[in-house]
Amino acid sequence: MKIDPFNISFTPLPGSTFTNLLRLFAQNKFRISIIGIPRALYSFTMSFILSPLNLIEKLRYGKKIEKTKIENPPIFIIGHWRSGTTYMHNLIAQDRQFAFPTTFHAIVPALFINFEKAIKPIVEASLPPTRPEDNVPLGADLPQEEEYAMGNLCPYSFYNGWCFPKNMEFYYRFVCMENVPKKAVDEWKRFYLYFLKKVTLYNSGKQLVLKNPANTGRIKLLLEMFPSAKFIHIYRNPYHVFLSMKRDIETEMSLYCVQKPKKWDVIEKAMVELYNQMYEKYFRERKLIPDGNLTEVKYENFVENPFDEIKRIYEELNLSGFEKAQNDFKKFIAMQSEIKPYKYIIDENLKKKIYNYFKFTIDKWGYNV
Repeated sequence: MKIDPFNISFTPLPGSTFTNLLRLFAQNKFRISIIGIPRALYSFTMSFILSPLNLIEKLRYGKKIEKTKIENPPIFIIGHWRSGTTYMHNLIAQDRQFAFPTTFHAIVPALFINFEKAIKPIVEASLPPTRPEDNVPLGADLPQEEEYAMGNLCPYSFYNGWCFPKNMEFYYRFVCMENVPKKAVDEWKRFYLYFLKKVTLYNSGKQLVLKNPANTGRIKLLLEMFPSAKFIHIYRNPYHVFLSMKRDIETEMSLYCVQKPKKWDVIEKAMVELYNQMYEKYFRERKLIPDGNLTEVKYENFVENPFDEIKRIYEELNLSGFEKAQNDFKKFIAMQSEIKPYKYIIDENLKKKIYNYFKFTIDKWGYNV
């Protein structure tokens, strides 16, 4: 894994609250690699500079956020990373009746209301036009997964494991929240509700559409918080997920980390274990979702006929507003035609290896290469 230690602007750590940043580094006993020194210094400097702004926002909006009610239960888009959750999120976000966390909200979750005009241009300037792992557009106002925001508010996020890869398995536990102290789970719930209330307040009470692959392993937890929540689960050929996730980790971990990553075989083992643990838990817990509040989407069908699939999703989840939003859906779908998925070559040995890894879902969903 090639790492440019002076490529410092893409790690999410600078947007963390200073208290949370100290907790993260303390969890890792302040062990950073030589390649991580520039990023660590940049992160501490930026977080410290932003701390007064975080405090001002908390003093000004803290009580308003706490009093905010989430009247309309969220719509959760779930599914493993690299399974089409971003495309689904971006498409549904074209329906203006809904709201969503933006990249700006996720990067600086503690100050995005009061200091948007001052800080958002800085964030925008630091972002590349497309995501480094693919050609999907990236922008401060575009939809983003709230797992990044959680990593900058509390030390219980999947992505903290990519920033601190020596402790990767420790952070992966917070996807399924198993073998995790109740105190940590309760703190995660408190910060999660706080962030969703804050995004709701920012968007004047609109219903939230949230995309977070890590939530695939948190169904029971989410239902405890939002019993009437709706879920869109998108799944993809596990052979392709494995190879796409490999590219994603190699790209993003190299941009996030302040520690030298472990050898690939260790990273791969953790990736496979998390995939299987997450889906075993998902299939156990999805029966808890009330009838009519879950729809399953096959990625290959979705990318082939996105308009028909989004219409089906609205019908199955009993969502209103499709007719009003359909022209916006069509425009967005037409714009995506230029984005071509990566082509993978899978030889027989690799096929056997991946099948042994993901036999459970490959057989359940009936996939071949």
